[in-house]
Amino acid sequence: MSALVNAVVMLGMLVVVPAGLRLTGQRELDRIRRLWPLFAAPGAVALWLPRSTAATALACCYALGAALLALHAPRRAARGRDLDPAGIALVTPAVAAIALVAERSGHELFGFGLGILALTVPHFHFAGFAAALIAGLVCRVSDGPAGRFAALSVPLGTLFVLVGYFIGDWAELAGALVLTAGMWTVGLLTWRMGRADGRDRTTRILLLASAAVLVATMLLALSWALGEATGLPHPTLTWMAATHGLGNALGFALCSLLAFRRIRTEEPHRTQGPDRTGGRTA
Repeated sequence: MSALVNAVVMLGMLVVVPAGLRLTGQRELDRIRRLWPLFAAPGAVALWLPRSTAATALACCYALGAALLALHAPRRAARGRDLDPAGIALVTPAVAAIALVAERSGHELFGFGLGILALTVPHFHFAGFAAALIAGLVCRVSDGPAGRFAALSVPLGTLFVLVGYFIGDWAELAGALVLTAGMWTVGLLTWRMGRADGRDRTTRILLLASAAVLVATMLLALSWALGEATGLPHPTLTWMAATHGLGNALGFALCSLLAFRRIRTEEPHRTQGPDRTGGRTA
């Protein structure tokens, strides 16, 4: 793994996941959120060690925490009638953790090379966990067809991309198209939130930056998936990590989570008012 990918993964493990869990507002997740550093810290250390038994053991610690988090998803699904983006988000760190354990042990899981496994780890922290969670948060405050489409298409697009890993490049391209449509819808709704009256300057900047970044990063994702499927020239994985990956991590996920944290703490009437999504929380 490159130092850049490691840094992005650490951001996902140590900051994005616990911050996202706090924003769900679900008390049953409080315990796992408080315990999360005990799982995330060993996982972060594993990133920087050579592939070895020690690195694998530390990665397994993170996988244990991710598995405990994923166990909450069926409970959420049993309570809801609609697709729950936040519930799906709870599963995605487990996918990342499986890839991490395999990569740290030097095992080419399901025939995927170690380089692909290494990039799967940040992908399912950001395109998986962060994207699905933020889509759910946006759906809560942006009721209507666009919000429901975002809440549906982002987790489904992530799932289709995962399936595409096994089926082939054209299936992965189809998943990228669905995911991009959902992410751009999230970006549009986020932009509207940022332009709404009553936003303080910092929250407005965070929301607008998040929305703008999605335009560029998802164009890169589409160009890569199209190139893989057709053989057309497209960015390398190294370039994708430095642009698409870093942009989604800092520009989209971190800015969005910070913005929603500010909305939650400084403008409680926006998130604690009547629930316009049929009683479902993000």
